[in-house]
Amino acid sequence: MNEVCDSALVAEEVVASPSEARAIPLVVYCLTLGVFALTTSELMISGMMPALQQAFGRSISDIGNLISLYALGMMIGGPLVTVLFLALKIENKRGLLFLLIFYAAAQSIAASTSNFHVMLIARVLTGMAAATSFGLMLAITAQLVAPELRGRASSLVFAGLMLCTVLGVPLATVITNSFGWRASFWTIVVVILFCALVIALKIEAKPNQDEVNLRSELNEMRKPRLWAAYATSALVIGASFSVYSYLSPITAKLAGFPEAQLPFLLAIYGAANIIGNYIVGRFADRHTIAAIFTGILVMLVAMVIFALFAEFKFATVLAIVMIGLTGIALNPAFIARVMRIAHPGALVNAMHASVINIGLGLGPWAGGLALESGYSLHAPLWVGAIMTLGGLLTLAPRALRRM
Repeated sequence: MNEVCDSALVAEEVVASPSEARAIPLVVYCLTLGVFALTTSELMISGMMPALQQAFGRSISDIGNLISLYALGMMIGGPLVTVLFLALKIENKRGLLFLLIFYAAAQSIAASTSNFHVMLIARVLTGMAAATSFGLMLAITAQLVAPELRGRASSLVFAGLMLCTVLGVPLATVITNSFGWRASFWTIVVVILFCALVIALKIEAKPNQDEVNLRSELNEMRKPRLWAAYATSALVIGASFSVYSYLSPITAKLAGFPEAQLPFLLAIYGAANIIGNYIVGRFADRHTIAAIFTGILVMLVAMVIFALFAEFKFATVLAIVMIGLTGIALNPAFIARVMRIAHPGALVNAMHASVINIGLGLGPWAGGLALESGYSLHAPLWVGAIMTLGGLLTLAPRALRRM
């Protein structure tokens, strides 16, 4: 297996010079802020459920649909909107600006409505805009940097996803508790419009690459290797969320942590995400497959440790750190892999975001199904282990070709 990894490493190794390492424009951090705002908007509902339940007079499950419908908009609408943009030959910057303004408008409707059905529609629309925006942000990032820096630059952009769990959702909860839930929605509107202004002023509109058009991107969708890469992303990230979604009852009822310590455990997980994202981002371009293989293997070991020794606090904390260092922190390597296999166009990236969202839904759903079937709280951990193993197996066809 080491020989397999070594040969894969050689095949995909790219070395960046010191001058190139500094060639990531500052405007990329604005795209990071955009991802941070979009993902915070998706997940902040979890911290404002009581306020929304009181405002709309709905059950917790109904309020939970505000998250599900946002994700549904991303899964279905993202690729469809991207195909439309490609068919109309809309340049990436202009497309992103349109979507951010559209997002701000839909978010404004959500922030001002008192009708729950209008809120549901607004969440679907914002989800659709978010998925395509992710794809365009990654496509623009690929245009702004040299090919050998795409993984590192993408890790900076998707650091916004990591910061969402550590900073975004808690901050939205504080704003909601202090000023009401509408203030959190309006804050997202302001941040999105700020990002749109910076993008309009600081990013030069560039014609999309000739080889990146609707026909070429649809042809990319026919590559089995691309779908294998998508499957890796969906399974691994889904596995991490199968554990994250049930971390509260697992740590309280199995490991015996007081509920008051849950924020501390979540902070450890979030900090590990950020550290892992940084580390993986440094290696994603040079050692793409090796980073993915090593990360998934570490995550699999962590899942098994967690499932077997969840009653022990030390093992629980160790597993949380290991899963945090891998899991969604492997995103830079996943993105670099996709960009090596296919043109880094909007459809390829939007489809990647949609597949990841499928994984985000699949992991918690499978863990919940296991619990509803009568299994113990260890079940989501074993579900995570199985999905992680599945992600590892998606690398097998590539490994066999190297043997």
